[in-house]
This record gives sequence, C-alpha cells and structure tokens, in this order.
Amino acid sequence: MKATYVTFFTILCSFSSLAQTPSAEIQIKTALLAAPEDMRAGAMVYGYDAKGDFVVLRKGTNELVCLADNPKQAGLSVSCYHKDLEPFMERGRVLKAAGKTFQEIFDIREAEAKSGKLMMPKQASNLQIYSAKAEDYNAATGEVTKGSFRYVVYIPWATAASTGLPIKPEAPGMPWIMDPGTHRAHIMITPPTKD
Repeated sequence: MKATYVTFFTILCSFSSLAQTPSAEIQIKTALLAAPEDMRAGAMVYGYDAKGDFVVLRKGTNELVCLADNPKQAGLSVSCYHKDLEPFMERGRVLKAAGKTFQEIFDIREAEAKSGKLMMPKQASNLQIYSAKAEDYNAATGEVTKGSFRYVVYIPWATAASTGLPIKPEAPGMPWIMDPGTHRAHIMITPPTKD
C-alpha cells in the first residue's frame, strides 16, 4: 500500500512538473516577442523541455538567437541577441549552472576575454529584452497584455570617453554605458514604460 502512495505521488509530481513548462510552440511565440518583426521567422530559439532542461527549440537561419522565458520565474522575460554574442552568453550559462556567483562569472569571463579564450564581438552587438509582470502574462496562451522593452548594445572595452555616453542615465530612456572598460561594457537603453 505504501509503495502505491509513493508511485502515485511520483506520477503526480511528474505531471505537475510537465504542466509548469509551456509547450515549445508557446515558448517560441513568446521568445520571438523580443525580436524585430522582420527577423522572427529565421531566429534560433532556446527554451525548456518537459524536464526543465535548456534545449534548442528551433534552429535558426539568420543572425538572431532568442531565449524563451524561464518557467521557474514569475512573469515573463524573453530576449534576443546577435549570434556573435553566443560565446559570451553560453559561457555565462555554463558558469551559472556550475553555481558561480554573478561576480565570479564576471571575473572569469573578464579574464578569459582578455586572454582571448572567450571571443567577444568586434562590433557593437544588440540584445533586446521583453518583459511583463505575472499579472500581465498568460503562460498557457502566451498572451501578454502589457510588456516593456529594454535594449543592451554590447561594445566590449568601450568607455565613457570613447563613446561620449554618461555612466548613469540622466533622463528617462537616455542611453548610458554600464561596465565601461570591461569585456561586458554595454549601452543601456530603457524606454519609459506606459502605466
């Protein structure tokens, strides 16, 4: 009898875990919300399988890589970036999975980029993030009632002096440079949200 309860509980947990991960179609649909419209059809999409493993949901034919929402986190957060950023992004995922902290990941990638082990883009490369609060996102249908964009343009080793950008935003939506002088130097642009 006890074995029956254990088996039932295991099956129940399995179904519960399956229900938490949206279908590949929904994941692709929502991941592409971060992509420019004219690039959506050819974008590669990463997401999650029924076990929660990070996998390729769709191979791409253009220069865009998109990430589906993490079903373990509240709300919606999807992103797309230029394929030249993939070594940087992949290295971050590997280090995070190994339990490294944000600062450790930064330091490791900085050292690897300086040594040439980690290849960073030679040109400015864009990352776009589209997000929504939990109450504005239906994970079952992929519908978003109110979302917002944030833009990040990676320009490794750039500084305020080399770009003319401030190191903090001085007005809503104003571009500024974050992590200047490092491998992770990037222009931040956060358009004001409409409430």
